[in-house]
Parts: sequence; structure tokens; C-alpha cells
Amino acid sequence: MHRILIVEDDQPLNRGISLALKGPDKEIHSVYDLAEASARLGRSAYDLIILDINLPDGSGLDFLTSLRRQTSTPVILLTANDLEMDVVTGLELGADDYITKPFSLAILRARVETQLRRSHSQNRYDLDGYVFDFDNLRFEYLNQPLELSKTEQKLLRLLVENRGRTVPRELLMDRVWSDAGEFVDENALSVAVKRLRDKLNAAGKIKTVYGVGYTWTADL
Repeated sequence: MHRILIVEDDQPLNRGISLALKGPDKEIHSVYDLAEASARLGRSAYDLIILDINLPDGSGLDFLTSLRRQTSTPVILLTANDLEMDVVTGLELGADDYITKPFSLAILRARVETQLRRSHSQNRYDLDGYVFDFDNLRFEYLNQPLELSKTEQKLLRLLVENRGRTVPRELLMDRVWSDAGEFVDENALSVAVKRLRDKLNAAGKIKTVYGVGYTWTADL
């Protein structure tokens, strides 16, 4: 399920965008100013933000600058200005795409799908009820949030990136604790795997290959 936040103060346009993007694989949230956008983002993570540049309580470009200090969530800017400098400024500040008003909702849908595919292919995994979003540190199972430590996140990422293949214990130890700066007992891996299984309720997904390592099963 992709979660999209629309930040647009023109209420008819906001509703139109929401209806155009609505689908069984998308959860759409609409807000009309930056204060409400900040509140939403403070409570949960999103897969894409559609952000108007001119809003009643501030500049979308300033908001984008602040946003990029916290997350790499894709952002599509909406602007009534077609000046080249506005486009350049938005892209330099970290926007992933822009669209100038008035625009076709079909074109916006295509741009949205492009950003979601790009984001999904890089650092997000939807696996049999799980959502693992490593860019935004969002982890869920059946829409319920999961709290993972940094060690568990590193371990999980190695396993899902190599799902269907056995990852040797030695590789996991080296990659997960490479920045520890001190000796880590091999038992630490077994403990970390157990905790990860328990938190994810994934005893059947994270399998032990005795004497070799661990694998995230690929039958998803």
C-alpha cells in the first residue's frame, strides 16, 4: 500500500488529485497548509508527497528544504509559475519532479507512478503483508508499525536484499557490526536474528541454514 500526502490549498484541485490517484494500492491523505502537513509527517511516513509551492502559511520551497534534512521521500512540486528559475530552484532543493498548473490529471498520475516505481525499486520492499521502507525507516506488518533497532534494520536489509539465497553468518557479522569498532561475539548474531523473528512474527520467513547462515524465504 502506497501512502501519498497531497499538500494543496485549492480544495477543488486537492479533491481532484485525490480522486485521480485513488486506487486499491494507494492511501491518499489531503491537507491544505504546511502546518497540517508537518503534523501529518510527524505522525507517520509517506511514500510520496505532492507539494504546492504557494501555500497560505508559507513557501513550499522552504518546507522542502526542511523536509530534505529529515527524509528522502519523493516530492512532486505543483506550481502556478512556469519560470525556469522556479523549476531550477525546486530541483536544486531536492524535488524529484515538478508539474506546472494547469495540468492534466492523467499526466500527474503518470508522474506519480514513475516516482513510486523508482522509490519501490530502490529501498522499499512489499513482501507478503510486510512493508520495509529503509529510506523513511518505516516498517509494518499488516498495516501495524514495527519498531526495529539499527542493528535489526541492517540485518533485515541484508536478508531481504538477498531473499531466496543463504547469507553466510560471517558476511552478516561483518556487515551488521562493521562499525562497532570492537570484537562482537558470534552469539550476538543468533540473538539479533531471534529478536528480529519475534518482532516481525517471521519465524517461517527467516530460516536457519545450519552451519552456514540465514535466508529470507522467497515464496512470497
